[in-house]
Amino acid sequence: MISILITAVAGLIVGGLIGYAIFRYVVKGKYNEMIAAADKEAEVIKEKKLLEVREKFLNKKSELEKEVQQRNQRIQQSENKLKQREISLNQRQEELGRRKQEVEQSQQRVDNEKKLLAIKQDELEKMQSQERAKLEELSGLSADEAKGRLIESLKDEARTDAASYINEIMDEAKLNANAQAKKIVIQTIQRVATETAIENSVSVFHLENDDIKGRVIGREGRNIRALEAACGVELVVDDTPEAIVISAFDPIRREVCRLALHQLVSDGRIHPARIEEVVAKVKKQLDNEIVETGKRTAIDLGVHGLHPELIRIVGKMKYRSSYGQNLLQHARETANLCAVMAAELGLNPKKAKRAGLLHDIGKVPDENTDDPHALYGAKIAEMYKEKPDICNAIGAHHDEMEMQTLLAPIVQVCDAISGARPGARREIVEAYMKRLNDLEAIALSYPGVTKTYAIQAGRELRVIVGADKMSDAETEALSGQIASKIQNEMTYPGQVKITVIRETRSVAYAK
Repeated sequence: MISILITAVAGLIVGGLIGYAIFRYVVKGKYNEMIAAADKEAEVIKEKKLLEVREKFLNKKSELEKEVQQRNQRIQQSENKLKQREISLNQRQEELGRRKQEVEQSQQRVDNEKKLLAIKQDELEKMQSQERAKLEELSGLSADEAKGRLIESLKDEARTDAASYINEIMDEAKLNANAQAKKIVIQTIQRVATETAIENSVSVFHLENDDIKGRVIGREGRNIRALEAACGVELVVDDTPEAIVISAFDPIRREVCRLALHQLVSDGRIHPARIEEVVAKVKKQLDNEIVETGKRTAIDLGVHGLHPELIRIVGKMKYRSSYGQNLLQHARETANLCAVMAAELGLNPKKAKRAGLLHDIGKVPDENTDDPHALYGAKIAEMYKEKPDICNAIGAHHDEMEMQTLLAPIVQVCDAISGARPGARREIVEAYMKRLNDLEAIALSYPGVTKTYAIQAGRELRVIVGADKMSDAETEALSGQIASKIQNEMTYPGQVKITVIRETRSVAYAK
């Protein structure tokens, strides 16, 4: 048993030693193989890295060579440009040298010519002085005396020619005065007709905002067409912001349209049927208001017994203007003036007031007529049983009918007084202010003028000049120059008086 155990242990030990030896041999072989493989792989990697490094080196080298080549090219181009500039500068320098020589030569020629001209001028002056001395010796007069006599003779001749020329112009003007007057009147009408027509044929209805315009126009414009047809006017909606322009020559139609628009916009219901209803209602209200205005005017003036149709015509004057002056107000003024003048002359003031009130009824006709308004007014008055002296005063106040009573000249004079008083027949405010500013600006444009004032509604211009800047003779010439410039450059009624004031003020204070 023991021997077996010993034999077994010995066998185990010998087997272990043999196994260890075999294992060590196998592991060492594999280790050597791995080292050899690693060495080969390292060699391969080393060769790859060397190749990459060489490739990078070659790339960098080629890039550097290209960059150096480009720099060399740029340097070469710069050198070429510098050479070209140097060549051009040399050429310019040579050209400047040639031009300088030419200028110097031309300057020398000019100097020589100036010297020759100076010599010739001296010779000419000597010859002129010699000739003048010979002429004075022959004529027995000095040069100044001969010049004075020549000037006087020329003045006399010029005065004679001017006088004859003026007489010829005056004769020609007298022959052509009528034709020229008509031409001037026609030109004046052409100049001022546009503003007068705009002022007398347009009314403006203001809106709170532009949104209401769409409702006034309606779908496809049916509301605005219905309103134009019902009132007999034309409406301009798009031109003026927050406003509708009503255009018509009949002021009553414009007033009807304005009042109808006011009611429609306030009510908010705007459609063709409603428009016709409102327009009919407004026409009736306006007719009643016209009659009431006529009655109130007649009562205020103490004119009784007027025909109802004449009362209505007087009421219609409220909506008519003449040269910017309200016709009813003008008629009331004329009536009061006629009454005062008739009373002073010992005539019947009531008749005069009646004639003055009715003198312009022909300006508000119910039908179209070709007759002048004075004659048409006389026909209307005769139609409604006015007395012959009243009818004659109405028809003759513009000399279109022979005056048969003393009422006629009174009505004519009072009509002229009411229309001609300052401020009665006004211009458009903007045009009036522009005319005054233009008058003052024209005077201020002259040197020496310190202040200007347009007074008397533009009929007189006061121009103040500095006493140290202008003499008395120059002020007289200045007024004529300003008047001529105003006459040539401006359009104005009547005439403008230009007053130039030159004064010296000395101020002291007593303390």
